[in-house]
Amino acid sequence: MADHQLISSGSKWEPLLGYSRAVKAGNVVHVSGTVGVGADGVVPKSAKAQAARALEIILDALAKAGATAADVVRTRIYVTNMDDFDDIAAAHGAVFSAIRPATAIVEVSRLAGPDFVVEIEAEAIIG
Repeated sequence: MADHQLISSGSKWEPLLGYSRAVKAGNVVHVSGTVGVGADGVVPKSAKAQAARALEIILDALAKAGATAADVVRTRIYVTNMDDFDDIAAAHGAVFSAIRPATAIVEVSRLAGPDFVVEIEAEAIIG
């Protein structure tokens, strides 16, 4: 594990569940599924705001690993209601419209908390 860098966002769930916000292995960065909870613990009401906040957290984790949005090659988006597609797509597109990573959007029955409607993962290759 010497060539791995574990990146934390400070979430209370990281040590409890036993995961890292992101793991950098060589020049690859894997960012865990990320929900859009605010630093104050408040979950935004709208799907677009949740997606935008999740992407902020992801971009922060990437920066800690020495990566940027331009290094992202794949995202995965999990939603609890596909009717939110347009709003989530707008938030994702605001970050990635010029980068255009491979992506998937999948509807799931629920996420880790009752107020979460979107969760996003990312993978980046630096260089």
